[in-house]
Parts: sequence; structure tokens; C-alpha cells
Amino acid sequence: MSHKVYLIVSGIVFLLVAAIHFLRLVNQWPVVVGTSEVPMAVSYVGLPAALLLCIWAGWLLRNSTRNQG
Repeated sequence: MSHKVYLIVSGIVFLLVAAIHFLRLVNQWPVVVGTSEVPMAVSYVGLPAALLLCIWAGWLLRNSTRNQG
């Protein structure tokens, strides 16, 4: 797998994760793992973290494309 494809795929995955965290916060969806409910604070932390990783992947992709051409 090339470097460019890896950055595109990881950026899309992190964007989807951020979207799911956002939808969970907006719709107040509960998440239950086993018998424990996952607190909303996880999504408050997960949303900006996933967005930052998505932006970072885009930035790296943009810079790698600039350096090649």
C-alpha cells in the first residue's frame, strides 16, 4: 500500500469516527459495553481527537503531494 493511499484511508476513517462521536453527542445515544454504560465524556474527548487526526492526515497528504510534484 502506498503512503498516499494510507493517508487517504486513515483520514476517512478518522472523519467517520468523528462523525459518529458528533451524532452520539447531538442525539444523546447511549453506548453500553457489557453491563456498563459509556459516559458522554468519552465522545467529548473523542470528537476533537478524531478531528485532529483527520486534519493531520490531510495535512500530511497535502505536503507529500507538494513535495513530489
